[in-house]
Amino acid sequence: MRILLVEDDRRVSSVMVSMLQRRGYEVEHAATATAALEAAPCDLVLLDMNLPDGDGLDVCRALRARNDQVGIIAVTARAEERDRVTGLRVGADDYVVKPFSMAELEARIEALLRRSVRHPPPAREVAEIGPLRIDHAARTVHLDEEPVTLTRKEFDVLASLARQPGVALSRERILLDVWQTTWSGKHTLEVHVASLRAKLGRPDLVETVRGVGYRLRA
Repeated sequence: MRILLVEDDRRVSSVMVSMLQRRGYEVEHAATATAALEAAPCDLVLLDMNLPDGDGLDVCRALRARNDQVGIIAVTARAEERDRVTGLRVGADDYVVKPFSMAELEARIEALLRRSVRHPPPAREVAEIGPLRIDHAARTVHLDEEPVTLTRKEFDVLASLARQPGVALSRERILLDVWQTTWSGKHTLEVHVASLRAKLGRPDLVETVRGVGYRLRA
């Protein structure tokens, strides 16, 4: 997941960038409205409303007009109800008032990202992908017609990958699908993938995509 942080306060931006990177996010920082509008596409924007060269409301409006799918969280000292209402009306998905805790911000980011993946591509009730046969309703897996016994989370990881076979899914996307959070215990996903590969007996079926996540070989 790629986050654009739009914040002109160096001290605040430094803390936020560090926190987000520790959580595994890729972060681009923009200190001005101009830089925010020139930034590369992202998955989510944390947007300060008080910028040195423009109003954050205008930036929010422009970002929303450009991409109606990107998540936008207004992060600002403007605490009046009318400010909140205006921010939401011009396109923000959520509104966080300074000062805030990093725990609160992280929870709001995760909630917004969960909403963005609430309707993943529908899984066929029974999917046949190469030698794999996955029955999503019965929660059973067969490999070359032989049953494979998986734990609940191992099945959920496989099901997440099976929704889009051949497509590389980010670590964060899989965590959201399976654990409903992007911040699970250290190496939680890696441990489950390793166990899944061992039980399948075909490590090549679940491929590691360096710098991204995992892919189920189509």
